[in-house]
Formats: sequence, structure tokens, C-alpha cells
Amino acid sequence: MIITLPGTTTRDVDRRLVQARDEGGAVALGRVLTLIIDAGEHDPEEAIDAANAASHEHPCRILVLVSHVRSDEARLDAEIRVGGDAGASEVVVLRPSGPVEQELDTLLMPLLLPDAPIVAWWPFDAPDAPSTHPLGRMVQRRITDSTRSRAPLHMLRRLAETYTAGDTDLAWTRATLWRGLIAATLDQPPYEPATHVTVSGEGTHPSVHLLAAWLAEALRCPVTVERLAGAPAITQVRLDRADGPIVLDRPDGKTAVLRQPGQPEHRIALPLRTLRECLVEELRRLGPDEVYGEVLTRGLPLLDAP
Repeated sequence: MIITLPGTTTRDVDRRLVQARDEGGAVALGRVLTLIIDAGEHDPEEAIDAANAASHEHPCRILVLVSHVRSDEARLDAEIRVGGDAGASEVVVLRPSGPVEQELDTLLMPLLLPDAPIVAWWPFDAPDAPSTHPLGRMVQRRITDSTRSRAPLHMLRRLAETYTAGDTDLAWTRATLWRGLIAATLDQPPYEPATHVTVSGEGTHPSVHLLAAWLAEALRCPVTVERLAGAPAITQVRLDRADGPIVLDRPDGKTAVLRQPGQPEHRIALPLRTLRECLVEELRRLGPDEVYGEVLTRGLPLLDAP
């Protein structure tokens, strides 16, 4: 069910949300967090779809901010989605304009679930310093997505400069499976240290650089980023060791081949991760991601400037 409320207030939105919930027989007791999505001037539907899908594992109230037409008039248009249009969540789409758009924390306060964690997600371009943004100051976790920004590597450097505990980026989450496979491979005999690492992939994809930074920080050896135009994100990781190289190769973005000295090849399903999968993973963690922080602030400087 979708309810449209033009020219409204957040208190009226909250009252209508309670009414819709009572009429539909839904309850809010199972909601575990409030997810705020700041879509800026972009179409929010893909982000809403991902959040709705993620809500089946993390029931939540989803508040979506969309920049409205430029106007001096203080106005708020809203839309409430419940039932089949909202997954296991309640979705409120807010389109503020004029002075209302400059007071986002005040705007959202009446709609936050009481005594529940708050997570902010910028699915496109993020503020220069997420932790000092009006939304960033009111939440426990701040999720950005440098992969989908207008200038991915510039945004990655900016996130490193302004990192605060509680920040994370979905470009880091997209590399989770790679990190797991590499860690499992290195945790096998003969336990020889890597002498050099090469990470290959799309040169402007932040996941390539974050994975390389993680390896540089963890292995303390030289790491080279091989930039391949048009590649499907990360395509290969090669770890050179005295007994021979370990190579994890995924040229097609679907299936990886693991090659190790003295062992047969192993084929591993390693598809590109969906937005929903990444969001579900990040919503499982409401505390700081300390490893991400170390990689961003200490690992990236070990690489050549992206």
C-alpha cells in the first residue's frame, strides 16, 4: 500500500503511519533499527528495493530523503509504503524543499524508532565528512558507496582523510569474499610469507584499491595494482612466495580459479556481489569496523596514489 501526502509535516506523516499500521494489522515491535537513506538528487528506487530485500533479515523503518525541486518555499511532500510495497519494513519517502531541506535532523526526529539503532546510508555521492554531516552525527553507523559516486577514487581518498569509527563503505563489503578466500589460502602450509602481491582489476573501482590496501597492511610486502580498463571489478590476485605463486583468477566476474604450487586447480563460484547482499552484510554490524578503518587510514597510504 502506498499513501501519498503532499504538503505535509513529519508529525502528520507519523500519525498516518501509525494509522496505516493499525489498519493493516502490522506491528512495529519487530523493527530492529532505523535506516536513513539519503539519495540526494538521484532516483531512490534501486536503493529502496535493496533495503526492502535486506529488511527480511533486518526488519527496520526506512526513511528515504530525496532532494526536491529547488524552491524558497518551505515544503515537505511524503510517501508512505507499507505491506507488499515495503518488504518487512515501513518505508517513508521524504521530499523536502526550501528551508526544510537544511534541517534534516529536526525533520527526521519524529520518525525515528525509539530506543533503536540508527544507520545512515548514502547510496551515491556522500558528504565530504560523513561523521560531521547532520545525519552522520545522529547515527551509530554511516554507510557510503564510493563505487557508485561520480568520482570513486577521489571519494575514497576523501573518506580516508575524514574517517571516524562507525564509517564503512560498500566497496569494502564487495571484496569480502575475496578476503575470505585469500585468508583461508594463506592459512595453509607451508605458511611462507608473500614477497610481492599484484591485484588486478578495473582501475577506477575502489574495491580493487581497498583489497590491495588490505593485503599491504596485513602482509607488509610490496603490493602493485594492475589497472585494467573495462574489467569486472577485481579480476586477479597473485601472491608471490618462495615456493611459487598463489593465483586467484576471476576474469569473467563469475567463477574464480585458484592455483597453488603442488595442488590441482580449484574452481570457485565468485560472482559480483549484489547491492542487497552488501547492505545485508553491513546491517549485521552496528559497531565500528576496525579492520576497514585500519585499511583505509594505514593501508591505502602504502599504495601508489590511486
